[in-house]
Amino acid sequence: QVQLVESGGGLVQAGGSLRLSCAASGRTVSSYGMGWFRQGPGKEREFVAVFNWSGGRISYGDSVKGRFTILRDRTKNTAYLQMNSLTPEDTAVYYCAAGRKYSSTYASEYAYWGQGTQVTVSS
Repeated sequence: QVQLVESGGGLVQAGGSLRLSCAASGRTVSSYGMGWFRQGPGKEREFVAVFNWSGGRISYGDSVKGRFTILRDRTKNTAYLQMNSLTPEDTAVYYCAAGRKYSSTYASEYAYWGQGTQVTVSS
């Protein structure tokens, strides 16, 4: 079992920044591939970024590339999503997820999900 808890969401003006956290726990959590996804109002769940705890390659979705950065603290099993240059299009509930398959961009391949944290970007 893996437990995931996101935090750090809130309201920010366009052009601003936020840092989200994903605290992961569970006996085997370090062996899981991890992902960040988001779901805006009336939209499908969208891939944001994938990473793992061993320091392998991080991949980002096209819509956030160059603006969002993943930071990992392996000692705490906590990952951070640093979001810069935010736009109203980034408004969504952001989810952290864990799955057995590394580097998957498909939400259906993740077995464990956090409760999500709301990010609202005002224009």
